[in-house]
This record gives sequence, structure tokens and C-alpha cells, in this order.
Amino acid sequence: MMRIGIIEDHQDTREVLHAFFSQQAGFEVCLVAESVEAFFAELEKLSSPPSLLLLDINLPGISGIEAIKSLAQRLPDVDIVMLTMHDDSRHIFQALCAGAIGYLVKGTPLVKIKSALLNVQQGGSAMSPHVARKVVEYFQPGKKKGDSALTPKEHQIVEGLVDGLSYKLIADRYSISIETVRTHIKNIYKKLHVNSKSEVVAMKLRGEID
Repeated sequence: MMRIGIIEDHQDTREVLHAFFSQQAGFEVCLVAESVEAFFAELEKLSSPPSLLLLDINLPGISGIEAIKSLAQRLPDVDIVMLTMHDDSRHIFQALCAGAIGYLVKGTPLVKIKSALLNVQQGGSAMSPHVARKVVEYFQPGKKKGDSALTPKEHQIVEGLVDGLSYKLIADRYSISIETVRTHIKNIYKKLHVNSKSEVVAMKLRGEID
């Protein structure tokens, strides 16, 4: 019997997961909470702890990624699988490095989530297909972490962002239009799987972009 704990702040999602797994043979939903704090408050009341935890990232209070370490300390035998809307490399690798055994994206059909959890129970991992692809690509020889074939011009734009330049000043520096700068930045975001200038700058400063 797989005893499942669910930490999810969206009520509809929480209720759907609870209802589905409660009806599946071999599964028992033992604890459902809207936050990590609420989960810990109820944990002591259980006669037996969960063996697997479905954990969201965006939660009120402590975030899912921040909570992985403390959850693993309190429940050393639990398998933690992220179930989140985030499918960018930064969140994926933060979660996996923190100790999550799997990473599923919301919108995955319930039957596929079930199959992924059964795979975990059998000693495997649980990953949405495009998440698994990002993990494989990350470890391929010759690929720089975070650097997804930026063009020379895109590297120049990144340098401008690191220097704190506005779009206009970047355009002036490289003798291009502001609209061209915007296009390059949009492409950079897509290749690096980020959503803001600050994330690009942070990746550059961490050495994840050549």
C-alpha cells in the first residue's frame, strides 16, 4: 500500500488529487494539506507516516523547494515528487538537487501521475517527458549548464544586462534598434528557460553562461 501525502495550496487541485488516489487500489491518501506548516501540524497525528509526498512549489509560507530538506529530515523514508506548474530548468534542478525523487508538471493526466508514482515505488523516478529531456541534456558531454547555444550577439546582450544597461543603452552600445534588443532578449529567455533579466544576470554571475 502506497501511503500518499499531498501538499497543494489550490483547493480544486488538492480535491481532485485526493479524490482520484482515494479510489485507486494500492493507494491510501493519509494526509492532505495546503501548506508545509499545516502538513507538519497534522503529521504527528498520523499512526503511520506517508511513504510518498506530492509537493507543490508555490505554497503559502515555506516554498516546496525550501521544505524538501526539512521534510526529508522528519520523514527519512519518504519519496518526494514535485507536482508543479514550473517546467523551467532552474526550478527542476533546484528541486532535484534538494532531494526530490521526481518532477511532474501540473496538467499531466492523473493516470500518468499514478503510473509515475508506481514507478517510484518500484525504485525508479517520476518525470514528465520534457522534464526528463532537460535533465538528459544537462548532463550531455560538451554542454554548458544553462547555456543553450546562445549566438554571439545574444552573448553581447547578456553582457549588457550584467552591466546594468537599459534596453536603449544596450541598443546604443551595439548599434542596433531597441526592438532588436527586445527580440534578442526574448530568445535568450527561451533558450535559458528564464523569465526575467535578474535570472539571466544571476546565471551569468554563477558561471552558467560562458
